[in-house]
Amino acid sequence: MGAAGLLVLGTAGTSALQAQEPEFLLYGGKGQTQFLGCLNCSRFDKSSVWNKLGPHGSEFDEATIWSKTGVYGSQYSSLSPWHRHSTEAPEIRDRDGKSYGRFTRNQHGDRTKVESLLWILENYDYVIENLNDVRLEY
Repeated sequence: MGAAGLLVLGTAGTSALQAQEPEFLLYGGKGQTQFLGCLNCSRFDKSSVWNKLGPHGSEFDEATIWSKTGVYGSQYSSLSPWHRHSTEAPEIRDRDGKSYGRFTRNQHGDRTKVESLLWILENYDYVIENLNDVRLEY
């Protein structure tokens, strides 16, 4: 199955899942105090990581998870979800502060168990190369 098939499988029913799930808010940096955006909000939501025009969805803003050279978007930064061995990756919380684990490609430690978010992490190469297409699913 190709990456396009994975996209369909990974994000099919995303809207239905979003209706059942709380908003997954991403916090990074030392002590996880820097708000990095909402992982499952609509791409039209200002706080969404999928909104390319918003403060958390730009590929060009150094403080987003999509900036390949930024502290939160580089595969080489320990504060990035994309670093394979990070122990300081961003934490996922809901509005009440309940933790849903770390948003990280590192499969050890406190990695999230939320299936819709795992798809993004496990398909990083596809997501980053097809970011605009993936955004349309949100």
